[in-house]
Amino acid sequence: MNLDTDLIGSESTVAMTDLAEQVPEALLHLKSAALSDAPWYQILLEAIGLWTLPWEVYQGRRYDYLIQGEALDWLVLAERLCAQMDGTISPEAKELLLFHGVLPQEVTPESFREFIGPTKYRAYLNYWYGVTVEEALQLAVEEEVRKRHRGKGYPDSEDFNEEAFTHLYDENRTALLAEFRRETQTTEPPTATDCDELSCDLKLADLKSFTYWLFKLRFNRWDPARVASDTRKGIKRLQQLEDTSVTITSPHPILDEEVPFKRRSPGSRST
Repeated sequence: MNLDTDLIGSESTVAMTDLAEQVPEALLHLKSAALSDAPWYQILLEAIGLWTLPWEVYQGRRYDYLIQGEALDWLVLAERLCAQMDGTISPEAKELLLFHGVLPQEVTPESFREFIGPTKYRAYLNYWYGVTVEEALQLAVEEEVRKRHRGKGYPDSEDFNEEAFTHLYDENRTALLAEFRRETQTTEPPTATDCDELSCDLKLADLKSFTYWLFKLRFNRWDPARVASDTRKGIKRLQQLEDTSVTITSPHPILDEEVPFKRRSPGSRST
């Protein structure tokens, strides 16, 4: 898949926020489809395709599904919907899905796209490139900075992280976070002197939103050749992390060539 401006478009924003009245349809689908012979993963993915709320509070917890109106965090939505599917999914299958982003082998790239629909799939790709790959790219560049400085005999330092952000976004992390807060009206910086400014008062959803904001900043700031090169670097590092079973921040689906989600290998159990 070519990385182009279509990945960050208004199409998904409009479609995902336009029909809030359809939200009950997703939950009704879970109940009605459970009585059919359809496999659980088809029922779940089709319900994701029917879902329209960008966020909600359910049983006292806030769930953020759509970042900045564009990027679908499908595993958060899957977690919410799985709560309505007790007895339909085995504990093993649910753990593989929610903690590792693993779907049964029967889910092909084509069926995944078909089940969730084209609009949700585009929003899903926005999240994958804008959050998952961006996190891996940040890690890759920070590792390059650390390696370069260690080669010169310098001790390890948290400043390397700031340098990595400057390389990627032309500003350090602290300044970028402040700009993000101003633009998105996120919570004010903490007053505690011993608190890490980046993560102290930001929820996980806010951190994902910050990462997605950085992705769009990088996308618009640099020329297409550099954007593509950096994105390939992020994908490569992400694949290395997957190969060594290392995750970034939280479980994410992994790109398998053109399709950014994981499937079980042949022979794995499916329920």
